[in-house]
Amino acid sequence: MSAETEAPPQDAVPERPGRIEAVPVRHPGRWVAIAVIVVLAGMLLHLLVTNKAFEWRFVFQAMNQQPVINGFLKGTLLVTVLSMIVGVGGGVLLAVMRLSDNPILSGVSWVFTWFFRSIPRYILLFTMGTLGILFQQGISFGVPFDWKIIDWLGMSGDWRFFTLDANQVFTGIVAGVIGLGLSEAAYMAEIARAGIMSVDPGQAEAAEALGMSSGKVMRRVVLPQAMRVIVPPTGNETIAMLKDTSLLLAVPVIGELFYQLQSIGSNFYKTFPIAVAATLYYLAATSVLMVGQYFLERHFGRGFGTKAPRGPRAARPAGAGGA
Repeated sequence: MSAETEAPPQDAVPERPGRIEAVPVRHPGRWVAIAVIVVLAGMLLHLLVTNKAFEWRFVFQAMNQQPVINGFLKGTLLVTVLSMIVGVGGGVLLAVMRLSDNPILSGVSWVFTWFFRSIPRYILLFTMGTLGILFQQGISFGVPFDWKIIDWLGMSGDWRFFTLDANQVFTGIVAGVIGLGLSEAAYMAEIARAGIMSVDPGQAEAAEALGMSSGKVMRRVVLPQAMRVIVPPTGNETIAMLKDTSLLLAVPVIGELFYQLQSIGSNFYKTFPIAVAATLYYLAATSVLMVGQYFLERHFGRGFGTKAPRGPRAARPAGAGGA
């Protein structure tokens, strides 16, 4: 028994689905949020322009005073730079000690980090300004326990090279830099440790197999790669340090931005305009630091990320012909 099958015509084209009328997803909540933001921005602008409590003329006059400018350059920017140098250098050293196989070095690093992370910076700076009471005879450098050794030998005198007056060391900008720098070192130690641990240990092992010393491996191999992880939080710490220089009032540091502005405000009985002037100074400084942080992150983050390459070097799609 044969069955006849009718073959489909050769020019038959399979039917295509109809055109899809796609409707974009609507987000009414976004437009409501934008409208609220625009209204609030308008209200803020109106407040800044019309409210006489700001006293903008007095604000700019106070900002342009020479003691205030010197306080910004020396008491704010200079202290920030010096404190971060102490903090970053000490933090890297403490991180290396913490990762050491030696339990004494690791323990000392942990105790230092625990101690200085536990104390508020204002209290630390206040304590730093009173350390002259603890070293009333000054801070001497020489042979440790020299008085005991000299007494045992039946001799007289001392074996000290020089002595510093503690009341001069632990006052002013020096005390502020020491206090803020030690506090920052405790935080930078954890940041640097996280960055070092983010590098594959196999790279350090390979470098040591090539004959590089441990110190050279850390400088040439580990730290350059760890910078991708270290730079972003370090930038945040630098911005925080800039703002924490206002705590130098606890030492006290007379040549500091906020101290000088407060003095002007007290003389003219202007409290709120002085706060506005200080805010503008800190906004300008932190904005510059944020721009610098962006370029540093982009520099050390080269080769990492999800952005597709652009330009003639971009990979061609699969199946594309080449000339």
